[in-house]
Amino acid sequence: MARRGAALELAVLGLLADSPMHGYELRKHVNGLLGWTRLLSYGTLYPCLKQLTRGGFIAADTETSPRGKRPRIVYRLTAEGKEYFTSLLEDGGPSAWDDENFGVRFALFARTSSPTRVRILEGRRSRLEERLDNVRTAAAHRRERMDAYTRELQRHGLESVEREINWLTELIDRERADAFTEHEETSTTDKEK
Repeated sequence: MARRGAALELAVLGLLADSPMHGYELRKHVNGLLGWTRLLSYGTLYPCLKQLTRGGFIAADTETSPRGKRPRIVYRLTAEGKEYFTSLLEDGGPSAWDDENFGVRFALFARTSSPTRVRILEGRRSRLEERLDNVRTAAAHRRERMDAYTRELQRHGLESVEREINWLTELIDRERADAFTEHEETSTTDKEK
């Protein structure tokens, strides 16, 4: 699947891991996961649902409706879908921290192991630091040719990336501290036994 498709697939699987849903309900919740800047159309959702159904990761059950109403299709995660979802969650590679996937991955962090969370956060921070360096270098070469509005837009972009890098650093530090605390508590409990 393409990058956006991968984020959509993960979002759908994550939501269906909680409970079965019909298309309208699923679209509403997926839009919440994808963020307010990206709205999902049915023309994007239903091909994803069909692909996941063909892959055996979800099942589509027809729900009986009151007389005169069209029956609704309710989607649910299969056993294969649960395994696939778990494997996707533990994949902390480069696609997990790119712009298209990071938000969905972050929204599902509660289901992800701590080492994977740290790997994704560090990867995202590294990618943003690299981007920041490239933009600063390019801006230094073109600064004289930019008008005031272009410079202001560039400053805004740089500050946004710097804020995200600082936020990621705080999250990484917190995640490592929590992992250390858990390790210490486990060691103490083991010694007491």
